[in-house]
Amino acid sequence: MQDSFDILEEKVKKAAELVKKLRKDNKALDEQLKDQKTKLADAEKKLAALEAQMGDAAGNAAKVDALVAELETVRSEQEQVRARVAKIVTLLESLD
Repeated sequence: MQDSFDILEEKVKKAAELVKKLRKDNKALDEQLKDQKTKLADAEKKLAALEAQMGDAAGNAAKVDALVAELETVRSEQEQVRARVAKIVTLLESLD
């Protein structure tokens, strides 16, 4: 009977040690999880900022494209005005 209690006592001690170890491991994992959640939140903020910058860049690119198109239109109109002025000058010179 004594052997049965000794065996039971040994098993209870091992179980208690295992529970202590598991609690310690669980605490360490909880701390790691907290750290990883913080890192994830920081990474998500950085990602959002980068996405905003990309959106701004895309908006700026569209503005640049619009400005380039407008500049080309203005240059074309300028050439048309030059051609008309040249015709008028030629016409005026022929009147002399």
